[in-house]
Amino acid sequence: MEIISREDLKAGDHIYSWRKAKIYSHHGIYIGNEKVIHYTGGVVKKTGTRTLLDNFTSHSVMNQKTCPKCGDQLKIDGVISSCLDCFLAGRKMYLFQYNVSPSVFIGQRRPGTCTTAPSDPCDEVIYRAKFLLLHNGFGAYHALENNCEDFAKYCKTSLLVGKNDVHGRGGQATSLSVVGFVSHVFMPKVSKAVHLAADIGVREDAEKVSVEDLVARSKEA
Repeated sequence: MEIISREDLKAGDHIYSWRKAKIYSHHGIYIGNEKVIHYTGGVVKKTGTRTLLDNFTSHSVMNQKTCPKCGDQLKIDGVISSCLDCFLAGRKMYLFQYNVSPSVFIGQRRPGTCTTAPSDPCDEVIYRAKFLLLHNGFGAYHALENNCEDFAKYCKTSLLVGKNDVHGRGGQATSLSVVGFVSHVFMPKVSKAVHLAADIGVREDAEKVSVEDLVARSKEA
């Protein structure tokens, strides 16, 4: 995990901060001028569409106080733009790493901090994030299958995996799944292999999808 200061931030960086005693992390794309585009499930339970895990993660994502810059964003679902202070909510900021080697990936103490996939150029990353913000086109939030880490990694790489994947797309989603949790507790070596196999940089079912096509798909769903 690499802590990054505000002075070292660059537009197009994928940043994250830990929540709930480091049980999970919240991810977003920094676009400059103290602004972050990120993906959230909000805090309002929608009957039939939210799981207990969705509600658990969503309740500590955002700053609990109304911000004079952002307003009250606690009840907003989907892709949103927040000031850096609201995004961090008083936590430390970390830089998500791209194009790491498999050995570095496996050597990480926590999942959801890096990927073997390379990042696209920053202008493409920012374009995708802003396009998804404009159209709110990343689909329905799900803590395991479609979350903030998935959003940020898509913006950085344009890579997606099949919707039917039961382990989700992101590293922390794999860790929070039953398979990931059991292997992490009882079989650490197996856990690392599971996380690597789930990484978008090595998955055979990962494919490049343009942001325009992604938004069109979400509207058809």
